[in-house]
Amino acid sequence: MTRCLELAAKAVGNTRSNPMVGSVVVHRDVIIGEGYHQKFGENHAEVNAIQSVKDKDLLKESTIYVNLEPCSHYGKTPPCSDLIIAMGIPRVVVGTMDPNSVVAGRGIERMEQAGIQVKIVVLDNECRFLNRRFFTFHEKKRPYIILKWAQSYDGFIDVIRDKETPLGPHWISGPYERMLVHKWRSEEMAILVGTNTVNKDNPSLNVRDWAGLSPERFLIDRTLRLDKRLKLLNGSLPSTVFTEKENNTGLDYKTVQLNFNKDIWPQIMDYLYRKDIVSILIEGGAKTINSLLNLGLWDEARVFTGRKKFGEGIPAPVIKSTPSKMENLWKTELSIYFMNRL
Repeated sequence: MTRCLELAAKAVGNTRSNPMVGSVVVHRDVIIGEGYHQKFGENHAEVNAIQSVKDKDLLKESTIYVNLEPCSHYGKTPPCSDLIIAMGIPRVVVGTMDPNSVVAGRGIERMEQAGIQVKIVVLDNECRFLNRRFFTFHEKKRPYIILKWAQSYDGFIDVIRDKETPLGPHWISGPYERMLVHKWRSEEMAILVGTNTVNKDNPSLNVRDWAGLSPERFLIDRTLRLDKRLKLLNGSLPSTVFTEKENNTGLDYKTVQLNFNKDIWPQIMDYLYRKDIVSILIEGGAKTINSLLNLGLWDEARVFTGRKKFGEGIPAPVIKSTPSKMENLWKTELSIYFMNRL
């Protein structure tokens, strides 16, 4: 099962709304085949593992391991549980159950009805954590929310800016940290920032310093006051703006109307859920991040703490708990927090 998890993790960022799944075929304690779900819309892990077995006759005496319950429905590919049955594999070991309502035990039930011996829940915590985005999406009906910010050594997220301050980010981290952030972007389906961040930093929010897909870009601009020449609004990048304005035509970006007289975050998360977006990286400023922290509406936080001091500025958000992980990077210390570790 540990090998299944290693294989599954190879596809981070490539399975999009699908989970990361690895599979191993074992015959008399020897691995004779393995595979993983490499890309959204392509073969599932079990299919690739079975296809990799050279002598298919051995399958009738083998055990197939998979970190997530084999599917039982027709989607972009046929049901994996049907393939396992058809190949005559007598034993299946499943890491954890699939929370997706179209599967949710049906794959296991189908295989057991066919006479297959099924063992479930092996390294359950590890299997759920690997696919924490997928589980959060199906169990909480919203994307997995990752907060990210950088702060000075003395606890400020930004300097005090005036009209003379140049447009662009006030860097706390270095190029290696920025490369890491671009890697993170490639792993998530969406990214969101607030009005002030767009206005001050003029970000692109794409993947430039890493290989991979750029996330879908979202920003909040209640009154559509932002300059249309900014990178996210000038048509050079597809973007979606959450606003209170209606009937917005002739713009170079998409708008989604929200009721700003109510809490906007449940509205945003419901919209993203309906778009099948399983994860979102929030790179907003202090106001955006603090609003989510105050609601307890987050799952993971990644905080860079630099070595420079600002002396004064905009106070950084504060998480009143001990980080789960800390790591010294080139110009910063990275702290990672989990709201509730799956």
